[in-house]
Amino acid sequence: MERIEPARSTAEARRAAVIERAVAVFARNGYHATPVADVAAAAGISQAYVFRLFDGKLGLFTAALEHCYARIADALRKGADKAGGGSPAEVLEAMGDAYADLIADRDLLMMQVHAQSVADIPEVLAAMRRGYAAVVSLTYTLSGANRDQVQHFMAMGQLCHLIAALDLDSVDATWARTLTKGMRHVPAPPRSTRASGQGDT
Repeated sequence: MERIEPARSTAEARRAAVIERAVAVFARNGYHATPVADVAAAAGISQAYVFRLFDGKLGLFTAALEHCYARIADALRKGADKAGGGSPAEVLEAMGDAYADLIADRDLLMMQVHAQSVADIPEVLAAMRRGYAAVVSLTYTLSGANRDQVQHFMAMGQLCHLIAALDLDSVDATWARTLTKGMRHVPAPPRSTRASGQGDT
């Protein structure tokens, strides 16, 4: 009887730790190619215990995705705080910079990319819609921007995704420079194979 509350506390802490590891593991190979055993091994626990904490692999994946959106919301709040009550455009710019810094964490970036690839799964689709709804609502609240400004902000966020995912800053070609023009984001981490600048027009 004495260990009931500590066990609950431990379970919550372990759940949070597993979600952190799950983001990194799912980010490498996506939903379908990642067995729960891989996440369990990364978290240093048994697969059976993962299933005690989450409703199967799908529950684990959606929890990891929701964690990503929570981190995005936190970054946007910090960006807005830095703007110090500026104009909507200034606040949006600061929020965009904060998001660009956040997706220097390639695991968080690729987790979102992989989620989009399995958005035909109803639970993933629902989690993504909830996440985007929260981000859009938060953007309105923090910035005081109008609909056109928020739409542009979200569109630039998706372009930032594309630039970072494809490491377009390393591609010296007109098509790539067209996409990266005026975009501020952190450099991509080193890769074993870099994209070439072939195909300039």
